[in-house]
This record gives sequence, structure tokens and C-alpha cells, in this order.
Amino acid sequence: MISRTWVAAAAAASASLMVGPAAEAAAEPRVHTIVMTTMRFGPVPAGIRTGDIIVWVNRDMVPHTATVSGIFDVDVPARQSRRMRVTRAGSFAFYCRYHPTMRSSFSATR
Repeated sequence: MISRTWVAAAAAASASLMVGPAAEAAAEPRVHTIVMTTMRFGPVPAGIRTGDIIVWVNRDMVPHTATVSGIFDVDVPARQSRRMRVTRAGSFAFYCRYHPTMRSSFSATR
């Protein structure tokens, strides 16, 4: 008969050895904030990964969007915020549909 203590110790040891994609998948998503103010996108944080959350914060008196045609389109009313999950890796040049001169970009890794 195997003791419960031995089973628990073996399970803990195997969990501590978990590395690579399985361990990374278990990581909690990080939250990144991009602020829209004075008709511009603010600084874009580094280190965005698939599964992370981007909070788009609009501090202007007019609505904005964060848009990448065919990939995402986040509509952010004036003085509000919206969240989106990053679902794919790559480089994304985004813009505001209402104010096309508002442009920026971010990269996401797996």
C-alpha cells in the first residue's frame, strides 16, 4: 500500500519540475494599460503576451477606438475604459477609426 504522504510528495515534486509551454500556460495573464489622451495613444507597455489583457483607457471628451482591421476593434466611449484579451502573437499597428491620425503599435509574443 502506498502512503498518502508519499503520493502527496510525489505530486508536489512533479509539479515543481513543470517547465516549458505547460508551465507558461499556467501563468496568470498580466494586465497592461494603454491610455488615450489629448488625441493620442500613450506609451505602449513592453512584454505583452498572448492571453494578457489590455485595458484601453480613454481620458478624452470624445470617443476613440483601438482598431486593427480584421483582428480587433475596441470602441472606447469618452472618459471610459474597455478590456480586451490578446489572442494571437504578432505585431499590431492600431489606429482610431474616428481619428485616423491616432496611431501606435504593439507586439505580442506567445
